[in-house]
Parts: sequence; structure tokens; C-alpha cells
Amino acid sequence: MPRSRSLTREYVEALLIAIIFATFARTYVVQAFKIPTGSMEPDLLIGDHILVNKFIYGPHLMPWLDQALPERGIRRGDVVVFKFPQDPSRDFIKRCIALPGDTIEIINKKVFLNGREVDDSAYAYHFDSRVYPRSIFLSETFRRRDNFGPFTVPRGYYFMMGDNRDNSDDSRYWGPVPRSYVMGRAVLVYWSFSGREEQTVAWPGWKGKLVQLASVARHFFGRTRWHRFFHLVR
Repeated sequence: MPRSRSLTREYVEALLIAIIFATFARTYVVQAFKIPTGSMEPDLLIGDHILVNKFIYGPHLMPWLDQALPERGIRRGDVVVFKFPQDPSRDFIKRCIALPGDTIEIINKKVFLNGREVDDSAYAYHFDSRVYPRSIFLSETFRRRDNFGPFTVPRGYYFMMGDNRDNSDDSRYWGPVPRSYVMGRAVLVYWSFSGREEQTVAWPGWKGKLVQLASVARHFFGRTRWHRFFHLVR
């Protein structure tokens, strides 16, 4: 076999191995995710790019991998990436507040689990000091924001809420998340870019994507939040 053909074959094999490994890692181990909204502020900002640990909750597809990699169940307080129940093609990120069997109630912005008030001061944020009452004269959105439940989480489901409690589309409005929709736990921020338009606006077509990439490249050094590199998600 000519040397050039042998070298080409080696490159192709190496590329295929890399693709297989990358696909395997993305499916079972770790995945990148971009924060598109401010629902998890102040811990996670729009434009944060994070790594999601996908094996911590167990892939449940390959028994030998379940035994080789450490795993645990979903816990209260975990920041979780999951498929949006109303549109599984979209990925959401929220904090797990209640587990299956828990009874959750929100009274004047304060969260109660199984009858006891939760101390969520370490992560919950309220930018609006107003408290909307349970009034028939208010829209359901306002009523559920500050007063909700009591609601018992069904078996196999989890109740998710954003840290930015006054500006979060979460389980208060569309219900709990099934276990099968949970993708993994957020681990750390590996890059953060403050260009709000480049991060949130949909740029149509491949030309639009190129323009978007060019804009990010042009402002990379000026808009990168260097202090957020390797920020642990808690």
C-alpha cells in the first residue's frame, strides 16, 4: 500500500475515533450548555457557558458504565439541565426545589417544604419587593409567582425553580419535570461572554451565524468575563 494512502487511512481512523469518543462523551459524560436567560441570576448570567455532568444521575443505558462512574440521585438544591416539559426540543436550567413526595407551598415569596420554611437565602434572589396576594383580580402569573400550592410532587417528578424568583418561567407555571427529562447537573462555567445580543438573538441562516461568530470574535477580549472562568455552579 502506498505511504500516502496509508497515512490518509490513519488520519481517517483517528478522526473516526475522535468523533465516536466525542459523541460518547456528549451523550453519557459531559455536555456544554449556554445560559440564554436571566432566570438563574445572580449565580448564572446570560452568556455563561457551562459544563453539565450527565453521568452523575446515571445514564441507565449501559450497566457497566453505571458501575464504573460515580452517581447519585437528584438532590434538593441541585442546579439541573432538563428538557422543557411543554417542548422537549428546548433545554432548560433550574434549581431542584422539591423531590417526589414532597409537598411544596409558597407563601408571600417564602418557600415551605413539608410544612417547614426553607432557608434559600444562599441562592434565591428577589428583585421586586412587591408581594402579589392570592386575588382573583390578578392574573394567574402574578398569583403563582409569590403564592403557590400546596402541591405534592408526584412520584418520578421534580419541582424546579429559577434562582431569580421574580423572573423565572418554572414549575410554578407549567408543573414538575419527569425524571426521564433530566439531562444532568450543572458543574462549572468554562467561558462567559457579556454580549447580550450575540447570546440571545436568533441569527437566521448560515450567513447570520457567520455574522454572529464574527461579532463574538471581534468583541471576544472586551466582553469576555474573565473573572467567571471556572466559576463553580452551586
